[in-house]
Amino acid sequence: MLDVTVIEDPSAAAVSLDPMRARLLAELAAGPASATMLAGRVGLPRQKVNYHLKALERHGLVELAGERRKGNVTERLMRATAASYVISPLALAAVQPDPGRFRDQLSARWLLAVAARLVRDVGTLITGAARARKRLATYALDGEVRFASAADRAAFVEELTRGVSALITKYHDEHAEGGRDHRIVVALHPTVKPDPEPSSTPEAPAPSIGAPEQA
Repeated sequence: MLDVTVIEDPSAAAVSLDPMRARLLAELAAGPASATMLAGRVGLPRQKVNYHLKALERHGLVELAGERRKGNVTERLMRATAASYVISPLALAAVQPDPGRFRDQLSARWLLAVAARLVRDVGTLITGAARARKRLATYALDGEVRFASAADRAAFVEELTRGVSALITKYHDEHAEGGRDHRIVVALHPTVKPDPEPSSTPEAPAPSIGAPEQA
């Protein structure tokens, strides 16, 4: 079972978004199970569960893990093909975000478009690497920083931009024979926290970098 896989096919995406099928995927990510076993967990007749499992299997979201005899019946044990799934923007190819349409480094929507492209491109690379049975060279840095003020955040962004730009200038060689282009994505956004307890005093919005973005 893969840790995560990317769904690129629109039909597979539609199948995975059905609430009951998503529930079955979650159950099967925890371990193989038969339609009879799943029926008791999700509160559906076995025939209905089988119907959903066949739809998931047709799109490669679940697979046969084995078979077992139970009386005069042979049960199929199914398992999820991944522990989690991500739907690629390719599933909505005609309306997928395009960062090339505009470039505003202080726009949350442009950041979202860049992130969507990242999911799309890395998903495509993973699929190609799996078919070629090759490893994919990637790197990601994830962390958190707490700024004392909006001014500190702006200074951090400026220093980060200078540092990354200097590294790009140092190592980029557009004439390197046999070289391969790589995309660099650096993002900064407020940390998403759980909803706070209801309060009689609303919290003031956090200050933004630059001009506020229009919704």
